Amino acid sequence: MTALLSHHIAGAARPSTGSASLQDLNPSDERDIVAEVPVGTPADAAAAVAAAAEALPAWRRLTGPARADHLHKWAAAIEARAEEMAQAMAREVGKPIAEARGEVGRCIVILRYYAGDAVRAVGEVIPPQAAGALQFTLREPLGVVALITPWNFPLAIPLWKAAPALAFGNTVVLKPSEQSPVMALLLAETAQAAGLPAGVFNVLLGTGQGVGEALLRAPEVRGVSFTGSAAVGARVAAIAAERNIRYQTEMGGKNVVIVLPDADLDLAAKLTAAGAMRYAGQKCTATSRAVVARQAEGAFLEKLREQVAGLVLGPVTDPAAAVGPVISAAARERIWSALAAAKGDMVCGGSEGTGVTFLRGNFVTPTVVRGVDPASPLAQEELFGPVLAVLAADGLDEAIALANRSRYGLSASLFTRDIGSALRYISQIEVGLVRVNGDTTGVDPHAPFGGMKGSSSGSREQGTAAREFYTETKTVQVHPA
Repeated sequence: MTALLSHHIAGAARPSTGSASLQDLNPSDERDIVAEVPVGTPADAAAAVAAAAEALPAWRRLTGPARADHLHKWAAAIEARAEEMAQAMAREVGKPIAEARGEVGRCIVILRYYAGDAVRAVGEVIPPQAAGALQFTLREPLGVVALITPWNFPLAIPLWKAAPALAFGNTVVLKPSEQSPVMALLLAETAQAAGLPAGVFNVLLGTGQGVGEALLRAPEVRGVSFTGSAAVGARVAAIAAERNIRYQTEMGGKNVVIVLPDADLDLAAKLTAAGAMRYAGQKCTATSRAVVARQAEGAFLEKLREQVAGLVLGPVTDPAAAVGPVISAAARERIWSALAAAKGDMVCGGSEGTGVTFLRGNFVTPTVVRGVDPASPLAQEELFGPVLAVLAADGLDEAIALANRSRYGLSASLFTRDIGSALRYISQIEVGLVRVNGDTTGVDPHAPFGGMKGSSSGSREQGTAAREFYTETKTVQVHPA
């Protein structure tokens, strides 16, 4: 029988106070039950927040170098278990093993970057109006922060939130997706192995209704960082605004590539296929639309078909797999329903995988549809699957207009050799992550991450932007007696 997981609160495993549970299934083979996940209760949320609040005074009093030392040790603890964590990720969320290993490596980079941030200069000296006075600013932690994270990057997203929060003196309660609890508990185990004090990093398991709202409404929680769907993000923002606590919400995307006639079509096809199909299109920044100049459409689609065909669809136990399954049977059915209702011509895909392997898992064949109506759900709604909608445009202006015709604004890329076109696109595209001749996916850990319009509440994560979110400014003026 599969063991029931426990929360990680105040440095130790703590069983849920409730009796309800959910099954965490391997997306590649749903006969494999990864874990039984407790549906946490408001009492569990209160215990996690209380642990973080109790740990806060001592943690915030630590010097920056002392907190940096803890983060360096955490990075070393993850490095020591890197392959184990990658294999666990592949099994729990269906991430192809090569990408899972890359995500673990990124976590080590994130922790080491923010360890350095803990000892960088903060504040500034400001000339005062009064003669002989000293005026300066300080940066101080918010306090207890709640982190609500999705399953698709089950280590990197929690860490790119938790690492800066901890570096700047906050304590954390992490509420991961109920579809990736094992990965969150591995983070807790490695944090404990690294010697983080009890209560500094807590993991609360359960659903949004079960523990999420209770966590957000806890009086001690002074900030929340959320990544997930637009609907849940709106609810998080409403509760945070009602309580007047700081919040950031990173939500959906309908990310786009624009391909002009002068583009390197081989490069454009390769990066578009990778951005749309790898990890079954389950990245916030995955490419889900391509706006292609009519003069280049035929040649581009031929090259794109070849590139998509070269990406292996298979279970994560296959080291050659690049696409993998979608997260759940419900996600698979939702994607197939959208494709069944779509109007357009199938360039490739559009049929279910066959054979025992595919029947046991949640596989969706990589699919490209051309001639899509710009107003249709396939062009407007985030599917979170290996599906690319292709639209044709007459020139750059129409292409940018089609690209901007979305309630989302996370990531975009333009393929061109013309610097003038690139500069016009950079100034007119309505996204937070702007690429030229690159993939729409990914971002450097030291660069700001976030979107525009319905993709984000407006703040940014990572890089120097993280300090802005996880700290408050105190202006100090000292006059001689």
